[in-house]
Amino acid sequence: MHILILGAAGMVGRKLTERLLRDGRLGKTDITSMTLQDVVAPTKPANAKIPVKVVASDFADSGAAAPLVAERPDVIFHLAAIVSGEAEAEFDKGYRINLDGTRYLIDAIRAVGGGYKPRLVFTSSIAVFGAPFPEKIGDEFFHTPLTSYGTQKSICELLINDYTRKGLLEGISIRLPTICVRPGKPNKAASGFFSNIIREPLAGEEAVLPVSDDVKHWHASPKSAVGFLVHAGTMDLQSIGPRRNLSMPGLAATVGEQIAALERVAGKKVVARIKRVPDPTIIGIVSGWPRDFVTDRALKLGFTTAEKTFDDIIRIHIEDELGGKFAA
Repeated sequence: MHILILGAAGMVGRKLTERLLRDGRLGKTDITSMTLQDVVAPTKPANAKIPVKVVASDFADSGAAAPLVAERPDVIFHLAAIVSGEAEAEFDKGYRINLDGTRYLIDAIRAVGGGYKPRLVFTSSIAVFGAPFPEKIGDEFFHTPLTSYGTQKSICELLINDYTRKGLLEGISIRLPTICVRPGKPNKAASGFFSNIIREPLAGEEAVLPVSDDVKHWHASPKSAVGFLVHAGTMDLQSIGPRRNLSMPGLAATVGEQIAALERVAGKKVVARIKRVPDPTIIGIVSGWPRDFVTDRALKLGFTTAEKTFDDIIRIHIEDELGGKFAA
């Protein structure tokens, strides 16, 4: 099996690559080769037991996808995107990368011909939903995105669904919760503060909280995100039916509950490193975000999370990214 990962240099892409190389297979099929693509060259894994090709290219260029799919990868994990805050601030760039890049990809798949019909796993987002909405969003709730990022993801979901309906590929779109705690440095995602208020204090640094403690949101750990992708790459897609778009499981927590979990896990001195500085722009964006979900379809189809509480999310970060230690 040949696997292509688009956006492989990102956090989830790196962790997915590590998981697949460690397992050596996807489902019951051995992985024989991998291609890792991103706008900056992904780091080639050391001591990989299979051939791994690294490609640096602009995903949104009209000719970038063709050489990647010409090798007829069996499974394509499409993680390439710019994040919510950047897509909102840079309107044209957001549509070029998040929408045009996806359209070029699925058209390139179609152009290969000869019965080529790969599995395409697309990382969508709960940003496809917008206010007003119920306290818990169910599987039947309609899309009313209130950001450019959410609109771009929603359009891609529809395109992948239609190309699947026409028999041109085998697509599945998984709407990820906000992934927390993201390792590394803060990015331009409007949701970045959810990770910042955990990651920086654990590292002994100050973190800025731009919203109030009662802001509630839907979360999952990086470990869960990788698990969702692996399951989407192996499951029986016929069991989904014609609607190939799924909201992933997660857990709902307020910012106050996040901070309380941080105090339970790491103590008051760590929590004291959080500085409250209201940001009207972030507050406005967050006010239109979903708060909680019912994900019965995904759960029945075998998608599961690696955590049960927000304490677990923090402990996963400490174990996976900090070697089990933090700055107390």
